[in-house]
Amino acid sequence: MHDFDPAPAPRYASRITAEALSRYLPGDCIALPPLPGITEVTVQLFSHRSITEPVLVPAVAETLLVMVLAGSARVEERVAGGEWQPAEVQAGDFFLTSTTQPYEMRWQTRGGDTFDVMHLYLSPALIERVAGELLGKQAVMPRFVDVSGGRDGRVRTLLEELRQELAERREPSALFVHGLAQALAVHLVRSYRDERTAGRRSNALQAYKLHRVIELMNRQLADDFCLAALAEAAQLSEYHFSRLFKRATGLTPSHYFIRLRMARARQLLLETDLSVIAIGLEVGYSSASHFSQIFRREVGVTPSAYRNLQ
Repeated sequence: MHDFDPAPAPRYASRITAEALSRYLPGDCIALPPLPGITEVTVQLFSHRSITEPVLVPAVAETLLVMVLAGSARVEERVAGGEWQPAEVQAGDFFLTSTTQPYEMRWQTRGGDTFDVMHLYLSPALIERVAGELLGKQAVMPRFVDVSGGRDGRVRTLLEELRQELAERREPSALFVHGLAQALAVHLVRSYRDERTAGRRSNALQAYKLHRVIELMNRQLADDFCLAALAEAAQLSEYHFSRLFKRATGLTPSHYFIRLRMARARQLLLETDLSVIAIGLEVGYSSASHFSQIFRREVGVTPSAYRNLQ
């Protein structure tokens, strides 16, 4: 835990990462240590005292959920030059924002010196992946409606489960945290998506070109990845192909190619008696150790352990 020191103030930025926000907020902050393998969730715990002078809060790149853990307060927010919007909040209430603009806040605690909150940030990659699964691969990156002092039993339950797992468990489970974060992202996309962003991506790779490229990838799993050949198949420059492919799938062409390799490797591990070395060769890895390293990174276990799970 650290005490906020207003001097020297951090250099102001209009848009920052989740980890940097604590530098802009007064109060005591506990930044929970990240878990290996978890890059899509960041959690911070704050204990706030009353703030009468407005605090200018930069927008964060991630979707931000704030839940009141203890105490109550009157919280006021406004965009620069706008009218103050008040909300009376207590334990269990939450705020949701995915704004791209900085805003001002101030708050007055009720019935005590402090109120405690949890900040939880969900990465754009997670939100985009969930939106693709729920709305289709061509869906635009969703924006959420702003919520101030909302009450939602499912949001409260999932946030509390995440808090307990990350803050109270001696050895938190990355798998459990990932599952909770995904469930929360699904609920947000279903319930709090701003319908004004519900259109389709106009800048994604056309479906017939995407199908042609993926077929080519599957035929060449044993070969080295070749961006130029894929871009040629899509009749685009490498730069434009890479950009449109990622907009269509959520992954870079090279990462998607690795995912296809791993899918084929999992199939061979379960359905054949080929050795791990032979399977690695079939999906393009001449080094058994390199194949095992990539497989474990993408799947979570080694090839041998994956086969033995069945």
